[in-house]
Amino acid sequence: MGKHDKYDAIVAGAGHNGLTTACYLAKAGLKTLVIEKNDMIGGAAISRELYEGWTYSNCSYVCSLLRQEVIRDLELPRFGLQVVPYQGSVSFHEDGGYFSSYDDHHAFRREVARFSEKDVDAYDRYSQLVMRQCRFIRPFLLRTAPDPTTLRPRDIGELIFLAKRIHDLGQKEVGEMVRFWTMSVGDFLDEHFETPIIKAAMAGSGIIGTGLGVYSPGTAYVLLHHYMGDVDGSIGAWGFARGAMGAITKALGAAFKEAGGEITMGSGVNEFLIKNGKVSGVALDNGDEYHAPIIASNMDVKRTVLKHIGREKLPADYVRSVERFKIRGSSGKLNIALDSLPKFPALPNDNLMFSGDMSCSSSLQNLEMAYDDWKDGRFSKKPFFDMLIPSRIDPTLAPPGKHMMSVFTQYCPYDLNVDGVRSPDNWNEATKKAFADSVYDRLEIVCPDIRDRVLHAEVRTPLDIENEVGLTEGNIFQGELTFDQLLFNRPVPGYAQYNTPIDGLFIVGSSTHPGGGVMAAPGANAAREILRRIGKGKSMPDFNPKIAA
Repeated sequence: MGKHDKYDAIVAGAGHNGLTTACYLAKAGLKTLVIEKNDMIGGAAISRELYEGWTYSNCSYVCSLLRQEVIRDLELPRFGLQVVPYQGSVSFHEDGGYFSSYDDHHAFRREVARFSEKDVDAYDRYSQLVMRQCRFIRPFLLRTAPDPTTLRPRDIGELIFLAKRIHDLGQKEVGEMVRFWTMSVGDFLDEHFETPIIKAAMAGSGIIGTGLGVYSPGTAYVLLHHYMGDVDGSIGAWGFARGAMGAITKALGAAFKEAGGEITMGSGVNEFLIKNGKVSGVALDNGDEYHAPIIASNMDVKRTVLKHIGREKLPADYVRSVERFKIRGSSGKLNIALDSLPKFPALPNDNLMFSGDMSCSSSLQNLEMAYDDWKDGRFSKKPFFDMLIPSRIDPTLAPPGKHMMSVFTQYCPYDLNVDGVRSPDNWNEATKKAFADSVYDRLEIVCPDIRDRVLHAEVRTPLDIENEVGLTEGNIFQGELTFDQLLFNRPVPGYAQYNTPIDGLFIVGSSTHPGGGVMAAPGANAAREILRRIGKGKSMPDFNPKIAA
């Protein structure tokens, strides 16, 4: 017989959103338990030593989207969180050239001018348009999406707030906003720039983690989603968490424990216990049971509903909507231990760009061809990669003189096509090696001696990410960030306020508003909704004090 402990609230999954929800519930005085199937907390934001002396950020690898309001409110720097911004990026051309991006606006204009004077002015127009979209959407990140079908005062208030924001834009800007949110990143960049490598360098943010190509409608918003973060007040900046990405969840875990919370690890949720339409607890894989009137699932909506509840306990139309929710695996990753820094012939020694992210994309057409391979169920022959060497900024990640490299790639399918048969079962050591070789082949354009520098490499396919982290198909956003899956449609119309048809069961992960990335906004928003429903809403801060809720 397993445990039968009683709690006020239970959070299933110790990813960053689950821990964020748990922190706020515990701070509000609820006896809160976090359940994690793995032997360490963190979900997709973890730091692990898989090769002695090297620390990998196994899944997520850079920090920007994490909301500063949550960082300040939970005092995460007091628990060791430090984010160091990197100062630029570089995209290499297959012929040996490169295009660099700098934080300094004037330096970046001079870099653009190396390729096109016309694109210098175009960049200013492009930046202004993107920043206008950022300013419009950022106030909604820490607000609950309204339900437009109800007459509840809060929903009406939120709809009025949304309408006022739209009205203040003006007719022309509203048209531009709707167009931007629904167009492809390729079309958007084509309208602004003439230089292929500049367009290709900027397009990466529109396809990272997404089962779409650069010319797929909706990818312009994905680009915007990656611009909505900030580091030290610099909007759109990116940085490294010292100690790798697990430093974020380690700080959240420490804040949670200080608030009186408990964490149990090593066995995950097998089933949510439900009786008469109300949740009463969870049964774990090891047979233990824990009971609480409030259960918050950090798992994505498909995993929560289809694997741990059961269709027979839910309305049929809700189940159908969950089944239609798009979660497609498209990303792979290599974490590499290097015995020394590879040579980068195109860059001067000790160039600033060694401390930023690097890619190799000559044109939008090349990126679209990489997507074509994925549509056929194959990993890209010439993949897009986002490569970083975080040990250049944080030397603690590798032994002295050694380095750690992170290589995120698009595209890599979940259901791999082998001899015309598409199935995740086709992933094995041989196909994983072939995938890694395709990435190394591409890296050799940038650093020809990369293979000679590798001491160890962790190769992660979408199936690996699903099996370890629990993300359906290894989708890093817990669902596509397309216009049909945003705001009050995320994840299911009528249930976009972190609730489900089961009384007391909430979904708090990235498949809810405002979406994926290490943001913590879904977890904070969900905690606010849970506390409001039990009469403790005032125990959470108002992250938008100038706006009536």
